[in-house]
Amino acid sequence: MSAVNTILRSAMMAAFLATSASVGTMMLATPAYAQEEDDGPREPPPTRRSDTLSDRVYRVIAEVQELMNPSEEGQEPDLAAAKRELDSLNERYDTLNDFEKATMLNFYTNYYLGVDDIPNALATFERILTIEDLRPEQRLRSLQSLGQLYASEERYEDAIRTLEEWRNLSADENATVYNVLALAHYNLQQFTPAIDYLLSYMDLLRAEGREIARNVYTLLNVMYIELEDYESALDVTKTLVALFDEGADWRNLAAIYGFLDREQQRIQTMELAYVKGYLQSEGEYMNLAQSLAGLDAPIRGIEILEDGIEQGIVEENGDNLRRLTQMYIIASEFQAAVEPAERLVEIVDDGEAWDYLGYIHLMNRDYASAVEAMQTALDRGGLENTGDVQLSLARALVELDRYDEALTAAQRAQQMGANNAGQFVSFVESSKARYEALQEQKERAIEYYQS
Repeated sequence: MSAVNTILRSAMMAAFLATSASVGTMMLATPAYAQEEDDGPREPPPTRRSDTLSDRVYRVIAEVQELMNPSEEGQEPDLAAAKRELDSLNERYDTLNDFEKATMLNFYTNYYLGVDDIPNALATFERILTIEDLRPEQRLRSLQSLGQLYASEERYEDAIRTLEEWRNLSADENATVYNVLALAHYNLQQFTPAIDYLLSYMDLLRAEGREIARNVYTLLNVMYIELEDYESALDVTKTLVALFDEGADWRNLAAIYGFLDREQQRIQTMELAYVKGYLQSEGEYMNLAQSLAGLDAPIRGIEILEDGIEQGIVEENGDNLRRLTQMYIIASEFQAAVEPAERLVEIVDDGEAWDYLGYIHLMNRDYASAVEAMQTALDRGGLENTGDVQLSLARALVELDRYDEALTAAQRAQQMGANNAGQFVSFVESSKARYEALQEQKERAIEYYQS
């Protein structure tokens, strides 16, 4: 049974219990014509009326009431015996007046619901409504119960038809009727009338001073989202956050801000959810961390991603470490970036990972480590920017005064079309010439002083 049908069945049973109690109370009050006088001869029975119970019917109904709802504490109901009494009375159905028929059939519905025989319960309610001289309150009660029962059995069109008939006959509105109508229309994906009925249901609850359950707001929210009415969904979700402060509501609020393209508020909401401890999945941590990096707050994103890894919510795999390393690079936190980049190459050992490590070493002026990492990146292959890696390698080699290797790398970068590679070839050539000239001067000076 779906969650919506569970709500329907719960509401329906609550109404039936109330109905049963009211009928039982009525039965327990002995009518005047069934009482005996203390003195004098007994009066002849009054003329049969269609709104009273005869003494004979009253005794049967009272017995059925006692069997179904024992007055003695600890005594179990005897539904089978109650059914036998009702069957015996039903054999004389044609001799009963309309009120007696309705009363007997009401107890039949209580029995069938008690044994979860829904088809017979439905049939009995339908039979009650065929009684010509049925009391208005009995007709209303039967229509409401039948409508709820139709809805619980997923006969939504019948539920709507029956409950609309109830509304046409009733001078008052009823919160339960609105609720069931809303749920029935919702199940038929008729969201606009469902929303109207649900809002009326909520208004009646407020007027009666009753609390509105969280799942009512949630259902309203779902329907607004189905209709892509995100502004209304935003208002409902804000109410949910204010009233219940649950993680799912905060996450939904962020999602709705996303639907409305209000990116900064989406990220702020997700960060509040993180602070409250409401983020539960790896995807949520990754989304928030990367969003913060895109919002020029990469340091905060790094903190959140590292926390997710430490808690075990975010798996320490190649993809996640790659994103973490990228965020350190975006933040220009090159010293701190070494450790995650080294963890990355241990796990994936591909060209891109080694390129990240080489670039980080280069920015930290650790040129020897940069050369080693970049050369490894080129050896591993699979790079989208091989020319750029060659150019970075050339720069590191220049810093190590390895001009011949640097020139080779710069020329390869130029052949691959890397930006500014041609200028850097010229720079390496001039730097090499200057370096060689200085070296020659040093050698001459050494020879001079040695001689």
